[in-house]
This record gives sequence, structure tokens and C-alpha cells, in this order.
Amino acid sequence: MRGSGGGGAPIPRQRRASGPGPRQEYLDAFDEEDDVFAPRTPASAHAADAYASVTDWSAGTPADPRFDDHDHAGPTGTPAPGKGAKSRTFTGIAAAAVTTVLAVVVAGQVADDPGGAGVQSQSATDQARDIRDSASRADDRATPAPGPAAAPLTYDAKMARTYPLAATLKGSGKFDAVPGIAKAPGAGQKLTYRVDVEQGLGLDGELFAEAVQKTLNDQRSWAHNGAYAFERIYTGKPDFVITLASPGTTADWCAKSGLDTTVDNVSCDSAATERVMINAYRWAQGSETYGDRDIHAYRQMLINHEVGHRLGHGHVTCDKDGDLAPVMQQQTKFLDHDGIHCRANPWPYPAS
Repeated sequence: MRGSGGGGAPIPRQRRASGPGPRQEYLDAFDEEDDVFAPRTPASAHAADAYASVTDWSAGTPADPRFDDHDHAGPTGTPAPGKGAKSRTFTGIAAAAVTTVLAVVVAGQVADDPGGAGVQSQSATDQARDIRDSASRADDRATPAPGPAAAPLTYDAKMARTYPLAATLKGSGKFDAVPGIAKAPGAGQKLTYRVDVEQGLGLDGELFAEAVQKTLNDQRSWAHNGAYAFERIYTGKPDFVITLASPGTTADWCAKSGLDTTVDNVSCDSAATERVMINAYRWAQGSETYGDRDIHAYRQMLINHEVGHRLGHGHVTCDKDGDLAPVMQQQTKFLDHDGIHCRANPWPYPAS
């Protein structure tokens, strides 16, 4: 703004438009009498801030600008030439160079690690690799492929085994009928039966039912020569009920027909009732007369013997040393009697 006196203030120089060439202060700094590559004492006691603006307005400036008007023009003026100005300009150039180098370094880091997440990315990568390695190790220790599944036990294999059951067991006295039917295979007199198993025995009721059907309809059994044909039913009224029960329950039902099974823990045909009682302890554990090796045959003898009573047959013994014991001999209790040795036999007609 113009003053009111006769002497006007100097007309401000017009600022040159920014062009492609270097700034004037950069050119002035490189005159012949000043070696910019020689060691130089800083123009000011204040250390230059490498992160400050490229133009250092405060470097070398006295505390009060009124005492340095000859060194500085106003903000719109051109800096006066001189060593002080060149020194300040060099300081600005150095700061610019440092800033440029830092910018290049940072730019390189940013280019190498976009988003500035190098450490986090590396940490995430390490974690992913650890998880992958852990999974790989787990895969390496995976359970080997199972071999062929074991074949289910056959009927004969099941019948050849003993099963745990206490000799003193007394069950609940409640029975479950084994579901299903098994048609009579022959043309003889048909007798129907149901199979009941006392609850809580822990024995295979279906195996027991299968054994009854196979045994009774064997040609060595009571179905011999077409005399009978036995059929298992599930509903309706049967001719008799073959019952697998605990020793205590067996004794209760046998007592209904005046029989005592507690002395030798045996089975019975409770003729006054519909039940043919098979002692579950004997079914599961067998007897000393047959031993574990022949328990399959012993179970066949139990069925044939007690059903034989239901068909009207009484007790008999062998009469000749070394002969097969008749199926109606009390083979659970003994094989030998009166000096005669009898051989175990589960069938009414063993030679068939």
C-alpha cells in the first residue's frame, strides 16, 4: 500500500512465475567464491531441524528483526545477496536433501509393504505357517485307516462261548417275549411255543430263541422222523412257553409244580404252568459234566431234556458202561452212576 509521504516505499518486485528451471536461491548458492562441498560453520547456533520446512525462516535470524533489516527483505522481497544469505540457503538445501532421502526411503518401504503392515503381515504369516505346520504334523500322526471290520460272530461261535451270570442271581420276575416268528419246517404234529426272557439278565434273547428253534427241529431231536414240527410265535396262545430266567425266578416257577431246583441249581418243566424253565445260570455257565469245551452241546441238551418232559418223557439212565447217556438222564447232575460211565449226549436220537 502506498504511503502518505512524498517518498514512496519501493515498489514490490513482481514474483516470477514458477518455471521448470531451478529456484533462484539455489543458483545463487552455487557462485564461484563459495565451495558448497567444503566444511562450513553453521550460520546459527540453532541446529537445523531435518524434518522442518525446506525454507528455514528462522535460521540465523536475530531475536528482534528490527536489528537486521539490511539482511532481510520483507516476505514479498528478494533476499539480499551475501554470505549470510548463501549460508542460510545452503542450510535449506541440506534440509531438503535430507528430507528427500527420507522420503525416498519411506517410499521404498511403502512400495515393499503397502499399507505399512509389514510387521503385522509377517506376524500373521508366521501364525498361519505355524497353524499349517501343526495341521501337517497332526495329519502325519492321523489314526491309520482301520483294517477290515471284524466279521460278526456266527451262531456256532456264539453258542460255543460262556457268558457271565451269578449262580445266586434272582431277577425281577418280569419277562419280555422275543419278537418274531419261526415257522415249523416239517410236516409232523405242529406244536407252537413262545420264548420269554427275564428282564435284566444281560443275555442274548435272540440267540436263545434261535437255539430253541434249531434244536427242536433237528432230526436228532423230537422232530425225528416227522413226529413233531415246532413253530415259534410271538402273539396268540402257544402250546407252551420256553422261559430263560435267573436261578431265583426259575426256582419260584418250578415250585409252582412242586419241584425244587435250588439243590443243584437246575432247570425244570413246570408242568402245572405253561412254562418250561431254563435256568439262565446253566445256560450261561454250563456244567462240570460237559465243561466249557462242550457248552454248545450242553445247551442243546437243556432244551431237549426239559421239552422232553413237556412231551411226557421221564428220567432214565444209561445201562451199559461207555454208552451215550439218554437225553432224559439228569446230565447236569451226573454222567456216571452205579459204576457205569455214561458219555454226554444232547439228542433223543443221536444216530439220526
